[in-house]
Amino acid sequence: MKTYFRPLVLTGPEQPADALPLAGGPLWFDRVERLTRDKPPVVVPASDLPDRIVEHLTAPRAAIAGLDMGRVQIMGILNVTPDSFTDGGQHDAPAAALAHARRMLADGADLIDIGGESTRPGALAVPAGQEIDRTAPVIAALRAAGIKLPLSIDTRKTAVAQAAVAAGASLVNDVSGFTFDESLARFCADQALPVCVMHAQGDPQTMQQNPQYDDVLLDIYDYLEARVDALADAGIPRNRIIVDPGIGFGKTQAHNLALLARISLFHGLGCAVLLGASRKKFIATLGQAPQIADRVHGSVAVALAAVAQGVQILRVHDVFATRSALTLWQASVKGQAYDP
Repeated sequence: MKTYFRPLVLTGPEQPADALPLAGGPLWFDRVERLTRDKPPVVVPASDLPDRIVEHLTAPRAAIAGLDMGRVQIMGILNVTPDSFTDGGQHDAPAAALAHARRMLADGADLIDIGGESTRPGALAVPAGQEIDRTAPVIAALRAAGIKLPLSIDTRKTAVAQAAVAAGASLVNDVSGFTFDESLARFCADQALPVCVMHAQGDPQTMQQNPQYDDVLLDIYDYLEARVDALADAGIPRNRIIVDPGIGFGKTQAHNLALLARISLFHGLGCAVLLGASRKKFIATLGQAPQIADRVHGSVAVALAAVAQGVQILRVHDVFATRSALTLWQASVKGQAYDP
């Protein structure tokens, strides 16, 4: 029976002599939760860990797209679609997209993720040509305006990624886990691009139709482990891979909460971890916030809980609120103004 190890992450300034650094960053752990599919979880000392797991949990994460994974990075969302679930139609012209990108830059974004195909529940696929027409001009406009932040293309399609990279994108974020278009991983390997591999059960059109798991946490860990291995076989080294458990993509509220409660498990993959929970339905439900604008508070709360478990990248709509809250959380933990 396969065994999994989740670090019980701590943030305090005083560390025991046997504490281990989490992913080479400022957080640490000295105990882990041992998980299997047939027994209740057991907490054991970190000294009981196999050497391979210690390496994956503690090794510093390499910089990705020039960004230091030893500090939390904020990925601002720029949807250039008419139908995204919170901001469809607001930024789907180059001028509007550029204005929003500049605002996110001023608000503290570290990178910007640009998507031309809505992946909200029930959304239909967009032809590659239309997706290119939405995204490539925006990326080119951002670069022409002097925006130097890393730009990510949120796509499942090789042709869209090729056009985006030619226009100035430097990271590929695929919600299908590089399973939709088999040539996309090869393109990213050939171009030495960093990638984000996400878990989704089903496709956007069908994913919320009664999703089922044997064990949502361990099933998704196994899926991402297999995808990381497949990407490595395709020529993308582990140090250029970000993993994303895919909150809301083929998951119920209970699934989402189970993943968030133990998201530190995914550090065992030896990759940087991204959380994309911003403004999603479970935040509206639990936070009693039916209006989109009211979801910011719950989104920030979820983001900070994930940061406390060592998540390195936060994909968010509300950059200023997230940056401000993160700065104050880090200063409170450190006991002084935080200077990353």
